[in-house]
Amino acid sequence: MKKFLNNVDHMLVESLSGFATAHADLVEVHFEPTLVTRKHKAKNKVAIISGGGSGHEPLHAGYVGKGMLDAACPGQVFTSPTPDQMLAAAEAVHADKGVLFIVKNYAGDVMNFEMAAEMLSFEHATVYTSDDCAVVNSTYTTGRRGVAGTVIVEKCVGSLAETGADLEACKTLGEKINRRTSSIGAALTSCTVPAAGRPTFDISDSEIEMGVGIHGEPGRRREKMREADAIVSDMVAAILHDIETKQLPLNGEVLLLVNGLGATPLMELYLIYNTAAKLLKEKGFTVARSLVGNYITAIDMAGASMTVCLLDEEIKQHWESPVHTAGLRWGV
Repeated sequence: MKKFLNNVDHMLVESLSGFATAHADLVEVHFEPTLVTRKHKAKNKVAIISGGGSGHEPLHAGYVGKGMLDAACPGQVFTSPTPDQMLAAAEAVHADKGVLFIVKNYAGDVMNFEMAAEMLSFEHATVYTSDDCAVVNSTYTTGRRGVAGTVIVEKCVGSLAETGADLEACKTLGEKINRRTSSIGAALTSCTVPAAGRPTFDISDSEIEMGVGIHGEPGRRREKMREADAIVSDMVAAILHDIETKQLPLNGEVLLLVNGLGATPLMELYLIYNTAAKLLKEKGFTVARSLVGNYITAIDMAGASMTVCLLDEEIKQHWESPVHTAGLRWGV
């Protein structure tokens, strides 16, 4: 294993310290317990909090700032944050209108956020993201996994919260976006968790993992490497089947997010986007909004995920609204 590190046990603290220094105008990083908050606490709004294991950067700390999250709770690499982190985050950023947790649907995250919520003394609610259509169940989750669709939920719900909307409205929007969003990933290589020191799974140069999870969980199937168009066609087909299964319209405007899993160059991500956009157009969709890059990664995994969100005017409005975070920034 070759990585830029000093001591595996100190890697998260050193990384977060660098993040805090690099973005000192936007965030503050706190330790014991570990959490990231906005530099300037927002007032008179629902506080939006998320978190999860590290290794998915820029998710979630990179989305703390105006127009998205008020706080993020980073766990160790691929390990859920603890309830005391979530409690400390809620107490640090709540602004008298309640707290909304946005939680990726993984067993550890769900359990720990639920434990924290039970101990809160003020109004709170939770949105669970479950956009991964690759598998229905796995040993890591309590159902469908929460993946790149989480970014869309955090952006749009964060925007709504900035308007002064109440807790129920923020929860309702988050749940609507989650239902209207489908994702699937494909891996060319495994990731290597620093503490493990070796790849999470073995895969040959002639194989891909279709439907891989963001922690290296198995996907739908192991298959032979093919041309990009064939791989993308299968990913689009899986998403369209998921949309149909949910009895959502197979037409209209969509947001297409092509996300790198950590070690895939932008040249390849834009190639994937080009094919996916063409296929969606052929199926009757209009790609009205786009995002291409690394937004929820799997450390150093070579691969990509694709996310399609069915837009309506409300979702589009909140996607387009100004945002100022380390990981997303426009309109400011």
